[in-house]
Amino acid sequence: MNNKYKNIWWGIFILLFSFLISGCSSSATGDKQAKASNTKGLKVINIGYQKFGTLNILKAKGSLEKDLKPFGYTVKWTEFPGGPQLLEALNVGSLDFGHTGEAPPIFAQAAGAPLVYYANATANPKGEAIIVPENSPIKSLKDLKGKKIALNKGSNVHFLLVKALEKAGIPYEDVKTVFLPPADARAAFEKGDVDAWVIWDPFFADAERATHARILADGTGLVNNREFFLATSKFAKENPKVLNVIFKELKKTDEWVKGNPKDAAKFLAPQIGMSVDTLELTLNRRTFGLEMMNDKVAKDQQQIADAFYKLKLIPQDIQVQDALLKTTN
Repeated sequence: MNNKYKNIWWGIFILLFSFLISGCSSSATGDKQAKASNTKGLKVINIGYQKFGTLNILKAKGSLEKDLKPFGYTVKWTEFPGGPQLLEALNVGSLDFGHTGEAPPIFAQAAGAPLVYYANATANPKGEAIIVPENSPIKSLKDLKGKKIALNKGSNVHFLLVKALEKAGIPYEDVKTVFLPPADARAAFEKGDVDAWVIWDPFFADAERATHARILADGTGLVNNREFFLATSKFAKENPKVLNVIFKELKKTDEWVKGNPKDAAKFLAPQIGMSVDTLELTLNRRTFGLEMMNDKVAKDQQQIADAFYKLKLIPQDIQVQDALLKTTN
């Protein structure tokens, strides 16, 4: 082929390549513009969620964005490994709303976080437990004395450990706490680097199935293990109607899961990367029901705060009532 034809073919190639690049660029730009047009003029509510929970399911269903649009809001979702990390983000202003267990709000309030309790789920004591390896010599809570116990510091399970040791007559200082997030705690548990692990569902169910771990004690008779929904005090004060929409959607989601546990497990499995069997186990022992935060639940929270202060796990004595949503008639 002479230089004349080489130049012609090279020119055609460059033209076609430029056309393809231009087409892809236009398509990508079009997608971005379409997405931007859907959220144009809308304010963003930053919501934090964890691996599992009613809020997580609501996020996966995608209905909240539709219901909040008439109120001028869209949603940005951010996943966190645990409640303490989520509330730290809320404390520094990165989140407006999120969910945690009982203990994280206590630590956050003691640290001065501008949070308010908005709503809570019913007690779910079987949803967390102290587990040990299948062949562990540990047979009862009394055997935990002097042992290394993994847990996520400041999470619900922290209070479960406190109450379990109290029941067994073991001073808190007589065990070796190893503070690890769930993924790292699972690795330490499987390698035998810790003697026991205090963990919540669905991590609890997943470890139970995969490692044949034994349940030393769950929360029954020890703790309530409630899920709480919290907002920054500023957001709650300025957006009561938005919070009401979120609460209604959470209730609808909770009712759907209660009536369709198998479908919920299948729906969630690919969303969170856990097996259907693990999620079915989690949902089958879970309780259902949501309510607005009330004085009775606040008193239960105060007991946790008092216990943590007595053990010097929090730096100051706090009043949970100070973090309740103030309403005006």
